[in-house]
Amino acid sequence: MTIEELKKSGSIIFESISGSRAYGLDTATSDTDIRGVFILPKEQFYSLNYIEQINNETNDIAYYELGKFMELLSKNNPNIMELLNVPDDCILYKHPIFNSIKKEDFLSKLCKNTFANYAFTQIKKARGLNKKIVNPVNKERKSVEDFCYVREDKQSILFKDFVSSKDLNPKYCGLVNLSHMKDCYNLFYSEKLNYNGIAREKANQVCLSSVPKSEKPIALLYFNVDGYSTYCKKYNEYWDWVEKRNDERYKSNISHNKNYDAKNMMHTFRLLHMAKEIGLNKEINVRRNDRDYLLSIKNAEFEYDELVSRAQTLNEVLDTIYDNSRLIDRPNLDFINKLVYEIRNDFYNK
Repeated sequence: MTIEELKKSGSIIFESISGSRAYGLDTATSDTDIRGVFILPKEQFYSLNYIEQINNETNDIAYYELGKFMELLSKNNPNIMELLNVPDDCILYKHPIFNSIKKEDFLSKLCKNTFANYAFTQIKKARGLNKKIVNPVNKERKSVEDFCYVREDKQSILFKDFVSSKDLNPKYCGLVNLSHMKDCYNLFYSEKLNYNGIAREKANQVCLSSVPKSEKPIALLYFNVDGYSTYCKKYNEYWDWVEKRNDERYKSNISHNKNYDAKNMMHTFRLLHMAKEIGLNKEINVRRNDRDYLLSIKNAEFEYDELVSRAQTLNEVLDTIYDNSRLIDRPNLDFINKLVYEIRNDFYNK
């Protein structure tokens, strides 16, 4: 089911603007995120075609089936909990049946960990971006040959340097497994015996050749498989990130030269502050009254280490707040199961 088909089905029971526009932290370049809840048509729910979530490619628009939505609520998932208290000006549609889902039945001491853990995940993401910024990966991809080394005298040299120094053509090289020595091969050379070279184009492994027993190897070759695998993973991750990154956000992070993703750090403190407010007041304050402070973080007005220290202090404060909080320990699953049944049954019958 596509988003367009979902909207035509009449199954949506809640839809709202979320993200930065709901927090009051949006700027001129901010995207508009949409989150919603739907009840799968009865025929699909009772068949093998259960769908728990429908979203677009960038996940800016996402709708959760009632069962999945309530499951995430029962775990106090931060992004889902916010939907229970989004500002009225962000609500695009609310079916009366959605009113039976009340935040008081879900707010619990689980929020301390779910919000804080998510917050510290943002810190890791903030620093992780820097690794990509300062360690770019060349677009021209390395080959297996770039991770092959030849033992010569008392040292190892890159295969490409070896053949160059000997004035050898790589296509006339051949490899044969060397018993009891992992990733090591005897290297042969002949312009007459039709060897296969050491690797085919775009291959992920070395290429073996059939070599007459009378032939003598010219050297011992080692293929650094782990090094090649690590490089391939890094290459794919980097260029996937380049393809999908938000260029405006990337340019902003480059310009402030603080070596962290300022937007991730902003969300760290938004989440920690929300966790504190939930513990003290049993309220989910989606629209932020600390907007100026959060935007100053987004504008990279602080050093990374200072922000990490502040976040750790806030996290320690949460321990005391939640130890003394009157929140329930965790949502009542028996109540939630009954509520899900009643909502679904009522929706299908009407």
